[in-house]
Amino acid sequence: MINRLILIAALVLSIAGCATHNTVSDGGDSQLMLKGHDPVAYFTLNKPVPGLPDFKAVHEGVTYRFASEANREQFRLNPDKFKPQFNGFCSNGMVYAIPLGGNHDTFKIVNGRLFMFGGENSKKYWEMDEKRNIELGDNYWKTEARDSIPRIQAWKRLAFKVPHYKTNRELAAEYESRQGKK
Repeated sequence: MINRLILIAALVLSIAGCATHNTVSDGGDSQLMLKGHDPVAYFTLNKPVPGLPDFKAVHEGVTYRFASEANREQFRLNPDKFKPQFNGFCSNGMVYAIPLGGNHDTFKIVNGRLFMFGGENSKKYWEMDEKRNIELGDNYWKTEARDSIPRIQAWKRLAFKVPHYKTNRELAAEYESRQGKK
């Protein structure tokens, strides 16, 4: 019984330290956004471009890398313009208040906002009702996920799903139906 309590306490303490951004560790950067890719390049080149450790900036406690000094300066002048929505978590997951995933290579810019996705399927399912999904994601981000511990929030919403929750299988069927496939 004591061992079980110690294990539970250790688990809770380890979760409490979880990052509020979708980050990785690389070299000396323990809280690296976008897996080290340049956030400005998504807007200027419309593709992910690896940033360099020599050009970096810290914003909201996380590190961003840049391909050039010019890009770093653009970011420093207006970081909120370039940072990913939902702190880099998958935008399709945020439709269900689930802060998970989010890859550097699957993204979309909508009305000057950078949205990241866990993969191409997440992106195409999100695009089926982009306007509504942005509204849902923004709402859940503001009311539940932004100030939460991401893992606990994800577990909560995987156990207690939002009313409009759809499985990947349901989303795939809807997508195929919309594409005229069987």
